[in-house]
Amino acid sequence: MYIIFDTETTGLPKNWNAPYTDTDNWPRCIQIAWQLHDDTGKLIEAKDYLVKPDGFDIPYDAERIHGISTLLAEKEGVPLSDVLKEFNEALDKSKFVVGQNVGFDINVMGCEFVRENTETAMHKMPVLDTCTEVTANLCQIPGGRGGKFKLPTLTELHDFLFKTPFAEAHNATADVEATTRCFFELVRRRIFTVEELQTDESYFDAFLRENPDVITSVGLEHENLKAKSAELKEEHSEDQGVSQEEIDEGLAQLEDTSFVHLHNHTQFSVLQSTSNVKALIEKAAEYNMPAVALTDTGNMMAAFHFEKFITQHNKSIQAQRIAAEEKGEKFTKKEITPIIGCEFNICEDHTNKTVKDNGFQVVLLAKNKRGYHNLAKMSSIAFTDGKYYVPRIDKTVVEKYKEDIIVLSGNMYGEIPSKILNIGENQAEEALVWWKEQFGDDFYLEIMRHDQEDERRVNETILKFAKKHDVKLVATNNTFYIDQEDAIVHDILLCIKDGEMVETPKGKGRGFRFGLANENYYFKSPNEMKELFADIPEAIENTIEIANKCEYCQRYSPPRFRYSRKI
Repeated sequence: MYIIFDTETTGLPKNWNAPYTDTDNWPRCIQIAWQLHDDTGKLIEAKDYLVKPDGFDIPYDAERIHGISTLLAEKEGVPLSDVLKEFNEALDKSKFVVGQNVGFDINVMGCEFVRENTETAMHKMPVLDTCTEVTANLCQIPGGRGGKFKLPTLTELHDFLFKTPFAEAHNATADVEATTRCFFELVRRRIFTVEELQTDESYFDAFLRENPDVITSVGLEHENLKAKSAELKEEHSEDQGVSQEEIDEGLAQLEDTSFVHLHNHTQFSVLQSTSNVKALIEKAAEYNMPAVALTDTGNMMAAFHFEKFITQHNKSIQAQRIAAEEKGEKFTKKEITPIIGCEFNICEDHTNKTVKDNGFQVVLLAKNKRGYHNLAKMSSIAFTDGKYYVPRIDKTVVEKYKEDIIVLSGNMYGEIPSKILNIGENQAEEALVWWKEQFGDDFYLEIMRHDQEDERRVNETILKFAKKHDVKLVATNNTFYIDQEDAIVHDILLCIKDGEMVETPKGKGRGFRFGLANENYYFKSPNEMKELFADIPEAIENTIEIANKCEYCQRYSPPRFRYSRKI
């Protein structure tokens, strides 16, 4: 007897090599489907369950893939203990565990058995996987590691065996049906060996007599889980939208308020930004902004240039002001306060170089000279002790050098947004509590509006968190280029960085490339930002509050080196 099963989960493990007993590492199962077949391939039973979330929620990125929302799982889900009981009964009837890349599913379910303190025979059972080097050589799809053929996806294997693609991946019931068909076709073609099937040659003869033709689908119906989740969300939606009256009120409140960009990358965010440091300052001056921040990713290499150009600008403004006053003319141009910061990669343990962990991107800003020195110390540690793929620090380093630092929660790769999207709101909230405990009123929840669905999902939760935990919001635009028309050049830069072609579509996975979602990552004017955040004017006002917390002091002097005239 064969049990072919598949799961849908809340995400992926942090460490693929961790044992299934590591309950903090492996994601939660939110759907499991299995089919039980006899030795000839005859279907004995087919089961499919959504699992009711208990103490966790389903993050957006996971829902986006498989369509199962927290609302849907709560409404139609079955308690995990009941699911495990039935799954164990099916396992007891089986000899082999079968699946596509089934090691992942075995670890996920093994971890659920551990969480429920329930025994299972699953880990002692022989495993037959349809995703191996054998099927890679069968499909012969180029692009594998070391010049080998790549391991086929379920769609690719299905397409090879049956000359028709499988389009309903990421629904456990559909995946199980496709995997079952592929598995028995591989048996029919004798791709699996007698040793793997623990039988002899007569088994294949008997199997062929029962299945002389290409294996067909069982023909089960599969629910459209994405549509059901969308329906439920619509039913439970309390969002009435923002009225024009509220927008007008917000704009009126912000009429005399300026805006400060607090999340800016320059060309010192190597191969990530096209913004020239001087051009950034000139654009801030053009908009008559009172301050501007520098927050390159992982380093502070632009800080000297940044302050040098701002000092030059401010001296020019001072001279112009004196000249205007002497003539009795009105003068409105402002000097600019340089806010020096860094978008740090904050990982779990910056000294651990056995596991790739690029961490979360969190923005830290210096309030004064001591804050700058603390940033510099953290940046040095990131390179000298923490560099592994990228320069990194961890929270112990942050705790040690947190004095006179302001923290913004970051972009979609920040700890709180990333956990909302990929892990769950509970874990994101725990992270928020830690940052607030460390930085108090100097911790701000960053809110961005680049017109992306993932941001909209994050912002819903951020607004809820801000109210619940009394944390101030701050509006930012994650800038990587100066003007909107620079988006094309910036996209080419990203292609150069990754060795990709511009024509390759943006997305995740094989056949796609990294790229920003749209052309909104430019240095927007104060009026553009006010219009974007008119419904939450305090998010604009808080950019000025942060700027006012930052002192303008001379932080740099040219490096002085000792040298000897002796040769």
